[in-house]
Amino acid sequence: MPTYEYECKKCGHSFDVFQSMKDEPLKICPKCGKELRRLINGGTGVIFKGGGFYVTDKGGKSGESSRTSQPKTDTVPCPGCNKSETPACPKAVNS
Repeated sequence: MPTYEYECKKCGHSFDVFQSMKDEPLKICPKCGKELRRLINGGTGVIFKGGGFYVTDKGGKSGESSRTSQPKTDTVPCPGCNKSETPACPKAVNS
């Protein structure tokens, strides 16, 4: 059940009440008997229960990342530019 915060328009008395979402909002201040207003607050954060919310929780093999990875290609040093390049480096072909 959500917690609703109320404040009296006349005396300023504020308090919290656990109510069902189906319940009617309170209208009378328990302190002075005048009109109440229900305040809007940020509420609480989302609580995730169960599996599947983390990278390590995905179905399948244990420890695999949930992202699809690109196929790895072996890199070799390019003799033309001295950088680590794939075998298809144009400088390596021309050398």
